[in-house]
Amino acid sequence: MRILLVEDDEMIGESLQKALKSHAVNWVKDTFAAEHTLNLEKYDLILLDLGLPKRSGLDYLVQLREKGVVTPVLIITARDSIEDRVKGLDCGADDYLLKPFAVEELEARIRVLARRRQDRTNPIISCGDASLDPATYTLSFRGRTKRLSVKAFSIMQILLENPGVIYSRSQLEEKIYGWNEEVESNAVEVHIHTIRRKFETDIIINVRGVGYTFPKVRVSS
Repeated sequence: MRILLVEDDEMIGESLQKALKSHAVNWVKDTFAAEHTLNLEKYDLILLDLGLPKRSGLDYLVQLREKGVVTPVLIITARDSIEDRVKGLDCGADDYLLKPFAVEELEARIRVLARRRQDRTNPIISCGDASLDPATYTLSFRGRTKRLSVKAFSIMQILLENPGVIYSRSQLEEKIYGWNEEVESNAVEVHIHTIRRKFETDIIINVRGVGYTFPKVRVSS
C-alpha cells in the first residue's frame, strides 16, 4: 500500500516510516508539501496530523474533500476531545487515532480502511492472461496462482495497470519504495526474477537497455 504521511514531528515521522515497512511510505512535514506530492503521485491512504505548520491538517482535509479527492484519510493527533474527533470526522476523515498509539493498532486501522476501499471497487486487476487480487496478494497467470510479496505485487500492479508501457528500474523503484527507504541496487531485478520463477519467464518482458513491461499483445511461440 502506498501511504502519504503528513507529520511535522521528526521522531514520530521517522518511527512510523520504519514501523510501516510493509508499505511504501512517503513522509512530508506540512500540507503544502503534501499537496505538491498528491499532484504527482497517487496514494492509497493519507496519515494526517492536525497540528501542522503553515496550514492546519483540518483545513487541508476540508480542501481535499472540496476538490473531490476521495483518498482515505486517517487522522493521527494528540487532540483528544470529543469535539475535535467529531469535527475531524465531519470534515471528511475516514478514521481518527489518538497519539500515543501502538503501531499494531495503526496497522489494524489501515487494514480496515483498505478493506473498505476494496469493497467499494472491484478488487481484481486483470490484463490478458494475468490477474491480481489485492485482497490476498495473489497473482494468477495461465492457470497458476501464487502469493507475492508486497513489493513484487506492487511491481505487477504497475505493469498490469499500464500494459505496453516500459518502466525502467529507477522508475519502478520510485513507485514501490518510500522516499527515505533504503533500496538495494538490484532489488527490482530480484523481485522480477522471483515472479518469473513462480510463473514463466515471459510474464514480464525485459526490453534490453530500457526496462520492463507487460505486453498488450503476446506473440505465440
